[in-house]
Amino acid sequence: MDIDNSKSKVYFQLDPEELTDITLKNNQGELTDSGSLAINTGKFTGRSPKDRFIVRDEITEEKVNWGDINLPFTTENFNKLKEDVLEYLDGKDLFKRFAYAGALEKYRLKLEVITEYAWSNLFAYNMFLRPEKSELENFKKDWTVIDAPGFMADPKVHGTRQENFAVLNFSEKTVLIGGTGYTGEIKKGIFSALNFILPVEHNVLPMHCSANVGKDEDTAIFFGLSGTGKTTLSADPDRKLIGDDEHGWTPDDRIFNFEGGCYAKVINLDKESEPDIYNAIKKGSLLENVIIKDGKVDFADTSITQNTRVSYPINHINNIQTPSVGKNPKNIFFLTADAFGVLPPVSKLTSSQAAYHFISGYTSKIAGTEAGIVDPVPSFSACFGAPFMPLHPTKYAEMLSDKIDKSGANVWLINTGWTGGPYGVGTRIKLKYTRAMVNAILEGKLGSKYSYEKYHIHSVFGVAQPRTCPGVPDKVLSPRATWNDDQKYYTMAFKLSNSFRKNFEKFEDYANEDIRRGGPQRFDF
Repeated sequence: MDIDNSKSKVYFQLDPEELTDITLKNNQGELTDSGSLAINTGKFTGRSPKDRFIVRDEITEEKVNWGDINLPFTTENFNKLKEDVLEYLDGKDLFKRFAYAGALEKYRLKLEVITEYAWSNLFAYNMFLRPEKSELENFKKDWTVIDAPGFMADPKVHGTRQENFAVLNFSEKTVLIGGTGYTGEIKKGIFSALNFILPVEHNVLPMHCSANVGKDEDTAIFFGLSGTGKTTLSADPDRKLIGDDEHGWTPDDRIFNFEGGCYAKVINLDKESEPDIYNAIKKGSLLENVIIKDGKVDFADTSITQNTRVSYPINHINNIQTPSVGKNPKNIFFLTADAFGVLPPVSKLTSSQAAYHFISGYTSKIAGTEAGIVDPVPSFSACFGAPFMPLHPTKYAEMLSDKIDKSGANVWLINTGWTGGPYGVGTRIKLKYTRAMVNAILEGKLGSKYSYEKYHIHSVFGVAQPRTCPGVPDKVLSPRATWNDDQKYYTMAFKLSNSFRKNFEKFEDYANEDIRRGGPQRFDF
């Protein structure tokens, strides 16, 4: 079926106000007192990694790192699935728009996004780069996204695992999504495509990170999984935001944003501690799965999900870099929310430690984030974005190591998790302390060289933790000191280090000795 020649009424390139009005008319959302649109994504309030597939063909066969993350899908099953999705959509009101992914024209993808729901199209408006009207007439798409939340797949017929799916086909240059209303699948589908295309065709390193730039044009990038503070820490009133989630690092030493917007978690959002994100939630933004009471959003209410979200165009942030491009980073931050209370709140990494921690991509899951989790669980996602990385993680790690060496960037590990004990015993490190540490680094107050007087080498993880930092009590900088019980602290530290080493076993055959030396000590209990 050709969408434009089908029985469907196709609404093209509607603006946010029109998409919001249609959503309200169809009783699919409600307005908040800020003028933002709030919707419920249905059964799925987050991505479903086990239902994301890549068509295995001559383009992907030898290059994709097939396994539990990159699940193969046959061309025959894709063709049948696409045929049935298009038949399902035929005759429905549809929403279509053209958009870009990539702030640098040389590396961008031209997108056609077709959605079943108006609010899904609003998400695409917010999250992708928006062409000028003059660019639409001769727009030639590179990739197509077809999003049909109401279509339920039949695993016996279509080869899916269950009714929902997100399938990438590099030969057809199509992302096919169905059975789920979670909008994040739309942007992550294109991010996955870029993660394959850019390294293979352009020698560009794609990164799951946020980025900002200072007054002296010093770029900083922030890697981190969901809940570690990536969006929060990159939204700095004293620095211009390049982007909050997905970037490329080019061979000619530039950092560029893939997106035209931000997709922030809003659980416990507070105007005082996160003013930029709070103030960005206004007319044109799209809230997902939040609870509305008398028109006001209750950001503390997680009765639907812990993964409450908002999408908004990047220009909803006052202080942005235009265009969304920066120079080589001076500082690189790896963010982790360590629920075991083991890792220092700030530490400097050697090049081998940087490679090791990048491949590891550590954070932790706590009670409430997933069904069945009661105690903290170590969570590792290679390159801080394994579900979106079609190539082998060591490919991205090698590219990052090479760029760090050539740029001379400093790499820091920032723990935004717990101190004084593990989750349930200790407390979350105060955001004001984390901001003070990051600011001290950006202002050059922690230095870039080791010295015994300024740094202490962690006895288990081997990282260099500063002894003092402006705006932070000295005791906070030492996780061991906050526990007040050395035996319990080191027992937990070695348990976590063993989890690191166990996870790294699958990379041992691919990692060189220098990278292996970047890991923590092992202890046999």
